[in-house]
Amino acid sequence: MLRNQATALLRYEHLTTTVARAKELRPFVERIISIAKRGVAEGAGNGKALHARRLVLQDLQDREVVGKLFETIAPRFQSRAGGYTRLLRLGFRKGDAAEIAQVELVGSEFNPRAKAEKAAKEAEGTPRQKGVGGRLRAAAERLRGRKPAAEETGEEQGGSRRARKGKDSAKSSKPDDDES
Repeated sequence: MLRNQATALLRYEHLTTTVARAKELRPFVERIISIAKRGVAEGAGNGKALHARRLVLQDLQDREVVGKLFETIAPRFQSRAGGYTRLLRLGFRKGDAAEIAQVELVGSEFNPRAKAEKAAKEAEGTPRQKGVGGRLRAAAERLRGRKPAAEETGEEQGGSRRARKGKDSAKSSKPDDDES
């Protein structure tokens, strides 16, 4: 389980799990990063870099993740003495009320609240309507908003629709009277 979680943490740079598992995972990952840092510091000319890579491969067994560890993650933490991971408590799981935490690498650009912030920005732009009452209020506002605009356009064109219809019918009845 530790191998799988460490592999996922190093691949995605964040992981959501229970607090107990996260506390067990931290020293395991930090030891692996320390070994990788030593391998990067020794350089490719010495056999210690290869030895460090093999030590990490004993624990992780995923060559792609080990490559990422030695190429990007270890050089990022070269000047840091320790504390490569951060544990953020997120709350409680719905099913069994286990406390959930997010483990992430320090310096990672991952924002755990990005989806919630994006949804909040979208919700601010559009008013949220709750149930039938909200829809009815919105419909009433639309009707009230259209009514004055329709009256203004009708007056500019020479009166209301009924008045225009009456004038049209009067015009059409006059020629009928002349023909008879």
